[in-house]
Amino acid sequence: MKQQAFGLDLGATKMKAVYLQKQKNGYSFRSAIMGPTPIKGMSSDSPLDQEEMGQAIKKLLSDAKIDSKEVNIAFPENQIYTKVIEMPYLNDHELDQAIYYEAEQYIPVPLSGITLAHAILKKPEKKEEGSKVEILLIGAPTVLIERHKKILGLAGLTIASIETEILSSIRALIPSSNIPPTLIVNIGAVSTTIAIVRTGIIVFSYSTPTGGSAISRAIASDYGFSLAQAEEYKKAYGITNQSVGNKLGKTTEPIIQSILSEIKKAVAFYAEKFKGDDVIRQILLTGGTAKLPGIEAYFAQNTDIETAIANPWKNVVAQNIPKELQDNAVDYTIAIGLAMRTNG
Repeated sequence: MKQQAFGLDLGATKMKAVYLQKQKNGYSFRSAIMGPTPIKGMSSDSPLDQEEMGQAIKKLLSDAKIDSKEVNIAFPENQIYTKVIEMPYLNDHELDQAIYYEAEQYIPVPLSGITLAHAILKKPEKKEEGSKVEILLIGAPTVLIERHKKILGLAGLTIASIETEILSSIRALIPSSNIPPTLIVNIGAVSTTIAIVRTGIIVFSYSTPTGGSAISRAIASDYGFSLAQAEEYKKAYGITNQSVGNKLGKTTEPIIQSILSEIKKAVAFYAEKFKGDDVIRQILLTGGTAKLPGIEAYFAQNTDIETAIANPWKNVVAQNIPKELQDNAVDYTIAIGLAMRTNG
């Protein structure tokens, strides 16, 4: 019997693994763990660095008692090319042929080094005059895929599937098409991805190269801290806490403001595309930086949209989840979404 794959989020600073059990009414919790990513992470072509990464993954899974050798992984949007596009109604064979020519328009590098994939987001039941198909186009550098296969192979694992981090997040946070229009903000260590989901379907996705590490570096520079000290200070006081004076706010707000600017652009895009339809009802914050004190209120006040810290564990049916994992729920969003993925 084929093992059920687990989800592995290979973040720039932290690795997260989640193992769930598929049930008739959803998923139950089996195991989850978070650990540090070696400095070179998944980015190095050095055999020594790759061996170190492979062994770190193997130890992480051993500590979590995850015995499956099948793994679902995701690439961050800043390492690949993604675009939601519309195409004329085509059958599957025609679509497969047309995707390459569409990709040439949206991917600014030679396709000879790119592995293409696509997912049909919305397709009319039958072909009618002017009917369109909505597609998520994905292009990943082939060298990136091969490097991941090699390192995970060193950990004794086989890749069952690869997708984008935002698709994993949506699967974890938006369990049905009945959820009102939602804007998801995934603030990682080195980048932030913004996506809009309507009737359970992604309609917009964008990544900006600003994340939690930039906030830490700014605090370290202004206060003369080490990066480790800046991380702890950031977690304790948040982004604009008045009890430590206005200096912290002045340090962090330009970075948060840049993310806010991208959120406002996404909201404006949605309003223009879906005139007269449902407005965006909520913003869900996820990723490690979503835990910063004050960030939830900041976005709510500056967008006039209800904002909440995401809790991906709430969509796991058996709630035998340790408190430590629940307290750090936003760290596990991508890994949970990957663990929920059903592979053919």
